[in-house]
Amino acid sequence: ADGGDAELELSSVRHQPEGLEQLLAQTKFTKKELQSLYRGFKNECPSGLVDEETFKLIYSQFFPQGDASTYAHFLFDAFDADRNGALCFQDFVVGLSILLRGTVHQKLKWAFNLYDINKDGYITKEEMMEIMKSIYDMMGHCTHPTLRDSAPAEHVELFFQKMDRNGDGVVTFEEFLETCQKDKDIMSSMQIFENVI
Repeated sequence: ADGGDAELELSSVRHQPEGLEQLLAQTKFTKKELQSLYRGFKNECPSGLVDEETFKLIYSQFFPQGDASTYAHFLFDAFDADRNGALCFQDFVVGLSILLRGTVHQKLKWAFNLYDINKDGYITKEEMMEIMKSIYDMMGHCTHPTLRDSAPAEHVELFFQKMDRNGDGVVTFEEFLETCQKDKDIMSSMQIFENVI
């Protein structure tokens, strides 16, 4: 198919009222990249929508050594911007654009949203702990050196000591942003999550 066909197809898809022009404006992908991403998306998801179960199945293929289902659940929530329980191409491609080409601020906002499980604008230790546990579960027991069961809790304690600047037990986006931008260790641990995604 020539470019014209793909463009036409992209704008007439079910569940996809946004045309190519709008996605070009919303993301940092080129027209060719969007068309190629769209073809891949349609291959995996002919209906044009991905539900959480399908997302977990696709995602767990990347981490056969561990259990990725909990982390995939949190990831799904972070991608599901309109919170309707399904990912359309737009949800997927907008999230991907931030993760791959976004500014540091945009990436950190996305990461904050991932950790803020109940989306109330604060990260609690409990939320952080759930995410950390899910990451350790996903990495499985093949990590070297082998991680102790207490490792997620230690990670969270350390994270909170650095992040919770006013000591009120929760981390706001401002605290998160400020600490991440100042702290090279935290920034590089954020890079790990990019690789995980």
